[in-house]
Amino acid sequence: LCTELSRSSQSCFACGERGATIDCQGKKCGCSFHLPCAAENNCVTQFYKNHRSYCPEHRPKQTVPVSPDADTICIICFEAVEEKLSFGTMVCPSCRGTWFHRGCIQVGGFPCPAACPGPGHSSPLTNTAWVSPQGLATSAGRECFRCPQCSNKEKFLSEMLKMGIHVPFRTPAWEEDGRYDDMDYRHSQCDAERCLFHGGRQQVEQSGPWELVLCSSCAAKGTHQRCSSVHMSTGTWECNECAGMGLGKRQ
Repeated sequence: LCTELSRSSQSCFACGERGATIDCQGKKCGCSFHLPCAAENNCVTQFYKNHRSYCPEHRPKQTVPVSPDADTICIICFEAVEEKLSFGTMVCPSCRGTWFHRGCIQVGGFPCPAACPGPGHSSPLTNTAWVSPQGLATSAGRECFRCPQCSNKEKFLSEMLKMGIHVPFRTPAWEEDGRYDDMDYRHSQCDAERCLFHGGRQQVEQSGPWELVLCSSCAAKGTHQRCSSVHMSTGTWECNECAGMGLGKRQ
């Protein structure tokens, strides 16, 4: 208790106010600071294990032996990065070619046009790759956070945690709003013109003549095997719309 009371009287190196209870973990460094001041003055706080904090002089620095080209931009915001590795400019330690701003990899903030070609593809407007939300620490969480370009996870996550990027333990943000719930939906009724099953269109069995076979082209419609005379050995069928001419193709 006495130790904590003593620390509360320490002055912050950034703002000069007392109550700076965070000490730099650099050897023989007497620098202290507030948590909000740390983020604003190039200090690093590691949000894992012992939660160590470092002043600008002793903070861990990336040692990847690369430098960005003159026209290199951040893969997330598409703005220019600095001419070398720094507190604000970072690079993926795996592919060594993906550059980004510290703030961008932490929280993101990038355009997502309706015609987005998808992660890993080039945009005709910017000639850069669109970024998957998996590349953003705050929204991705520990399970899905990875390099937004090469998708390396283990090496990238370890490096970012060491550099002070906060990667929370959370469910990915894109799974929390139900945006992809429809991807788990599977058509579950017989759409044959005349359903022969005594249990009705909504009832199916795991195998046999009342097993549900989905359209091999769209998977949006289905039929009991017997209702559309689907051969038991092949089990493939196309709905009328996909087969064309109003006649479903059965094999």
